[in-house]
Amino acid sequence: MLAAIGQLAAVFVGIPSLIYLATQIREQTKGRRQSAVNVLTAQWGDLTCALHDSAEFGAIFLRGVQSFADLDPVSKLRFSAFFNRFLNHFEAMYFAHRDGLLTASSWDKIERTMSDLIAYPGVKQWWRERRHWHTEEFGRVVDAIISTGDEPTAYSTYNLREIMKQSDK
Repeated sequence: MLAAIGQLAAVFVGIPSLIYLATQIREQTKGRRQSAVNVLTAQWGDLTCALHDSAEFGAIFLRGVQSFADLDPVSKLRFSAFFNRFLNHFEAMYFAHRDGLLTASSWDKIERTMSDLIAYPGVKQWWRERRHWHTEEFGRVVDAIISTGDEPTAYSTYNLREIMKQSDK
């Protein structure tokens, strides 16, 4: 009888411990998710600095999204290095979403940004040459975005024809 009472007492003591442990694990998971999102957000900010810190590179980027093939070799190198970092960042976000660290709404926002950029002909040219730099899984994500055939509109109000004319001078 005493043994049964001891076992029952152990259950009553053990249940709150298990509840406490589950609560702690859930809070740690939330903390890890938030930390991952914070890191990705900071990296995104650092990456986009190249576009607003250098008018020269901003022009290369805008020309490159129109036509990667028409860039001079140095501009191709700069555009390629930047866009590879860009897609590496998107790839990290994709895997964070796949692994449950990034919410669906956050991934949807990222996917819309990718769709806007990947719609440009220069980016598609770059992707055909550099797809092998990325994982097959992420490659299928980008290919699916390309297959939608969306029209490029992200920079539609930027008068890109004028930038292209200026680069020809």
